Amino acid sequence: MGSILHMNVCFRMILVLACSIPAVALAALQFRYDTEYEAIQYSASTPSGAVAQLLVRIAGGEVTLQAHAENGYLASLLRELGIDVDTQVLVFSKTSLQVNKISPLSPRAIYFNDSVYVAWVPGGLIEISSVDPKLGIVFYTLEQQQLGFERHTTRCLECHDTYSLTGGGVPRHLVGSGFIDQTGALASHEGWILTTDQTPIRRRWGGWYVTGTHGEQIHMGNVIIRSPEQAANLDLSATGNVKDLASFIDTRQYLGDHSDIVALMVLEHQAHVQNVITRVNYDTRMALHNQKKHNRELGRNEDFVAEETMTHIQSIVEPLVRTLLLVDEAPLSDTIAGTSGFAERFTGLGPFDAHGRSLRQFDLTRRLFRYPCSYVIYSEAFNALPDMSKTSIYQRLREVLGGTDRSGVFVHLSAADREAILEILESTKPEFAAS
Repeated sequence: MGSILHMNVCFRMILVLACSIPAVALAALQFRYDTEYEAIQYSASTPSGAVAQLLVRIAGGEVTLQAHAENGYLASLLRELGIDVDTQVLVFSKTSLQVNKISPLSPRAIYFNDSVYVAWVPGGLIEISSVDPKLGIVFYTLEQQQLGFERHTTRCLECHDTYSLTGGGVPRHLVGSGFIDQTGALASHEGWILTTDQTPIRRRWGGWYVTGTHGEQIHMGNVIIRSPEQAANLDLSATGNVKDLASFIDTRQYLGDHSDIVALMVLEHQAHVQNVITRVNYDTRMALHNQKKHNRELGRNEDFVAEETMTHIQSIVEPLVRTLLLVDEAPLSDTIAGTSGFAERFTGLGPFDAHGRSLRQFDLTRRLFRYPCSYVIYSEAFNALPDMSKTSIYQRLREVLGGTDRSGVFVHLSAADREAILEILESTKPEFAAS
């Protein structure tokens, strides 16, 4: 969902609706996915993520979503997916399928948990992206007038397949930032950038509302450009450290009255890690798929894996190892605090080791997490990676955390960090402990 969370269905900065894309182009897009990734078969495969599971329960009569007069099925959907309202963040840039409904006075609300993102704008439909263990990001919409889910493949991949943007070629979430005008459109010639946990705070959250305190650090949130002159002479310190949105919008139409800064930081981090996991998933499965095809051609045992394939997979997983360990994370220079209670609830999710430590515990003074290893390592998407990928990842984690690899790439990890992370993983992730 995006914009700047290009996360849900077609969160696109370019203001072109997917429905305007020629049918030939859409067909080509689908063809590319189903040929370049024969081992995945994105369009043809049946999803198995949280939303797919919910749809089975609805079809079987186990679950009935309840509609509300103001926000339709939103609240009921969040309950069934286990998504808390304190995750609410508000984006007012026109970066969605529903560009005509989004503005600074009518921002899009995004809610999320570890595997599902739900977006809603007043008067519009519900956009959903679900992290599927095999397929990566799967996109849906839910009509509000009459209960009806629709899975989108080619339509949403027009923007969420980043083949033409960042060399991606896999479905992914896009989070970004840019100065936005009174209509919700991009206002600055400096343009729009993709953001992750590596992006300096000063470059984040343009086009978002942000509630929370952050000391003397500045960011681009809560800024609405009203003239070119204003864009050239912005005082970003005047729009920060906002504890409520009363001066910007009437939040009564939303489920919450906040757009929590800590939730935004977790969202950026989580989306980034999930994207890298999807890349590793696709590339590893294709490497093994191609190996099997080659084995059949040579009359070898189908399960044979050549040394060069194993080396290739080791290179595939290295970016994920670095992402999990928050290499190049942008440092904080002052204390960050949210407004919704998100941080407290998120920290309590665990899992915890015998000493009460968890990868979900925050620092929020120097960096995002107290122990710089991503909690996304517990996710279904990570667990569903091919065994060869995980074996290589666990080996690399042990090399780094055990002190064998002391290269400069991991200089941000102190000896105490490495020891603590290793102990937490040994205690809370059985597969790692057994590796």
